[in-house]
Amino acid sequence: MAGEQGSVRVDTWIWAVRLIKTRSMAASACRAGHVKVNNERVKPAQPVRIGDEVRVWHAGRERIVEVTRLIRKRVGAPTAAECLIDNSPPPPPRVEIPAVPVRDRGAGRPTKRERRELDRLRGQG
Repeated sequence: MAGEQGSVRVDTWIWAVRLIKTRSMAASACRAGHVKVNNERVKPAQPVRIGDEVRVWHAGRERIVEVTRLIRKRVGAPTAAECLIDNSPPPPPRVEIPAVPVRDRGAGRPTKRERRELDRLRGQG
């Protein structure tokens, strides 16, 4: 499981530690320039070593991790967490979108009064 000797391909490592869901997505992210090792854009076959800083831009968020252990095979989440130190900024808070009011089926168009009430609820009037 642990490949402590030398180095591992960066696309394999970010997939193995569960930063990206599939190996092909990891390779695509590397080719697109979304993966940096020690602040340099890398190709999928770039070797990663213990102590390297890996930055991955994925799903609208940048993950900044430090390599503490090299692995080649995908492992469970608790084991994967031991292979890195996460220095990422906290994710932005989620914005809740208010629910859209639903009219009963067959109720027809809203009256002028109902429409004004809906506009007031939506903050448009």
